[in-house]
Formats: sequence, C-alpha cells, structure tokens
Amino acid sequence: MRCACACWAAATGADCPWSVDADGATLAVRITPRASRTEVVGVQPQADGRVALAIRVASPPVDGAANEALIAWLAKQLGVPRSTISLKSGATGRLKIVRIAGGGAALSGKLASLTER
Repeated sequence: MRCACACWAAATGADCPWSVDADGATLAVRITPRASRTEVVGVQPQADGRVALAIRVASPPVDGAANEALIAWLAKQLGVPRSTISLKSGATGRLKIVRIAGGGAALSGKLASLTER
C-alpha cells in the first residue's frame, strides 16, 4: 500500500516512514529525549537513505522512560490501545522501529495525520 504522505515523498524523492499491511503498520521513528514537550518534528531522511518520523519526547532516556513515553503518546495520538504498540528494535538508540497492530488502512490515515501537524 502506498504511503499517505505521498506528496512529501514525491517532493523529496524519499520513501515514507511507515509501511502498512493487513495486520497493522510498521513505523520508523527517530526520537529526541528531554524535550520541553512531546511532539512531531517532521519526517527526516537518515544517513542510510531511509526516512523516519522525528518525534521529540519530554521524558529522559533513563530506564526505558523515553520508550514508554513514545508508546503512550503514539497510542493517544492514533487512538489505539497501548497494548497494540510494540517496540521492534532500537530500545537503546534514537532510531526505533515501532509495530502497531490493527487495521492497516485505518492506521495509514492516522499516521498521515501525524505528519500534517
């Protein structure tokens, strides 16, 4: 399924930071901990050519607090239960791969709304 942020992808020649399948969505996120508030910064290209949704997180990167804050914030913004969101990789790094279980088509629109803020 083509990403809902196709206009951004077409303008930059980059891919979208998420992929959607029948079982949910996989999202690449680059977080910056210890921000003044939790918010989306935008879609940023990475050094390896992939893109990630850049999110500032208010929590510090101590004992998984920033990861938990990211999951809680994503759940609230996407209107899904926290239990449907899991961290697939990047637990100790800034670049993370997040899996969101649920209807892929509905999630695609919700993820697109994050990039429009």
